[in-house]
Amino acid sequence: MKRLFIRLCCLFFVFSGPAWSQAQPQPQPQLQLPRVSLSAGMRLIDAQVASTPQQREIGLMFRREMGTNEGMLFVFEQPSGQCFWMKNTLLPLTAAFIADDGTIVNLADMQPQSLDSHCSAKPVRYVLEMHKGWFAQRGIKAGTKLGGSPFTK
Repeated sequence: MKRLFIRLCCLFFVFSGPAWSQAQPQPQPQLQLPRVSLSAGMRLIDAQVASTPQQREIGLMFRREMGTNEGMLFVFEQPSGQCFWMKNTLLPLTAAFIADDGTIVNLADMQPQSLDSHCSAKPVRYVLEMHKGWFAQRGIKAGTKLGGSPFTK
């Protein structure tokens, strides 16, 4: 009887295996978003633009690499307090919270795969994520004004 039970269990797993073993599709990074050129002094930034709620929600999640002067610009409909975290984000990043005129309000270094919240010091409409330390290495800090089409009116 015990052997029959074991055989039945094995048959169950063999025939139900494909349903159980079907791997969920691996989440993919967003690589095909529109791009915009920004400037920080003489430095050029190639930024993907995340402007829809879904694009902003995914952001730079699942990216394993990114060019040195590449980042992501999050564009919101209106200025408000913005908070970011790093769930499923594999790269260490720095977020620049940016006012409508392109002035950096504050910067926040963020650790990969962390649920810690990093917020703007005041309402902003833009957030630019770059490699962690990118801004500091170039002497770019709060008060620096960025250039580019989103900030020119």
